[in-house]
Amino acid sequence: MASFDNRITKLLSTAYPIIQGGMIWASGWRLASAVSNAGALGVIGSGSMYPDVLRDHIRKCKAATIKPFGVNIPLLYPDIETHIKTIIEEGVKVVITSAGNPKIWTTHLKNAGIIVIHVVSSSKFASKAEAAGCDAVIAEGFEAGGHNGREETTTMVLIPAVAKTVSIPVIAAGGIATGRQMLAAMVLGAEGVQMGSRFVASEEASSHPAFKIAVINANEGDTQLSLKQLTPVRLIKNDFYSKINEAEMRGASKDDLALLLGRGRAKKGMFEGDIKEGELEIGQVSALLDDIVPAGEIVNRVWQEFMNGLAEPVKKA
Repeated sequence: MASFDNRITKLLSTAYPIIQGGMIWASGWRLASAVSNAGALGVIGSGSMYPDVLRDHIRKCKAATIKPFGVNIPLLYPDIETHIKTIIEEGVKVVITSAGNPKIWTTHLKNAGIIVIHVVSSSKFASKAEAAGCDAVIAEGFEAGGHNGREETTTMVLIPAVAKTVSIPVIAAGGIATGRQMLAAMVLGAEGVQMGSRFVASEEASSHPAFKIAVINANEGDTQLSLKQLTPVRLIKNDFYSKINEAEMRGASKDDLALLLGRGRAKKGMFEGDIKEGELEIGQVSALLDDIVPAGEIVNRVWQEFMNGLAEPVKKA
C-alpha cells in the first residue's frame, strides 16, 4: 500500500503515521519488529523489563528488522539510568517517555541523536513537553488502558485542545483501534495515532493467550478507571478489580490500596494469565475487538480503513 507523507512519518522514517503502544508484558521484540516491518513504528515496552532483558530485546529487534523501532520508558522506573544508557549504547532511534517529567532526560537523549516523544494527558503537560524539547507528544485520552490521566479527559476533547496548544506534532492515543477512528483523530488535529489495546490482541504480543481472549471478549462497560489514589489505571472488571473497587468505596487509604495491589499483580494477570486475580490493563476500545491476528495484518487493515474513509464523501442530512 502507498505510504503517507506528513510530519510524523518524516520524523519517524515510517511509511504510516501509526505507533504501536509500548505496553508492559505485551510489547517485546517480536511485536515491535513485526509492526516496524509492516511500515509503522514498533515499540518495546521497557516498563516490565530488567536492564539485561531490555538489552536482549533491543538486539533481537535489530536482528529482526532493518526499520526504525522505539522503546517506551516510564520515567518512574527504578532503573531508568541503566535503561537510558542501554538505549544509547544500542543505537535505538526513538524513545517514548511517560509517567514522569520529560525535562529530566529529554536533552540527554536528544544529545545522543534520539527522537523523543512524551505521553501527556493534558494541554498543560503538552506545553511542558514542548518546552523540554520533545519532538512530538502523544495525547492520550482516558479511554486508554494502563496508566492514565487523573483528569479523565476524553480523546475527542484532548486532541484538539493539545493541537491548539503546541506547535510540535500531536499523536492521538486512547480509544483508537480502527482506521476510521484514526481518521477522526487526524481531523481533530492529530498527525498520527498510537494504538495499544489493538496490538495486545495480536499473535506476536507477549501477553498470555488467556489475557488476549479476555480482551477480545470484553464488551462496553467491562473496563473501569481505577486506583486513582495511587496511579490511575484502566482495568478489566474481574475478581481483583472488585476487591479494589470495594476498598475504594469504603474509603481505603493509599497504603491499604498499595497493600491490596501488592507486587507482581500486572505480571500475574497479563503475562501469567490469571484472569481472576491478576491486574488486567486494557482500554475501552477492547469492546470493538473480536479477533487475534498478526501485527502486520493489523497495520494493513487499519491503514486500508483509513484510506477508504479518506476517500469517502461526507454524508449529508
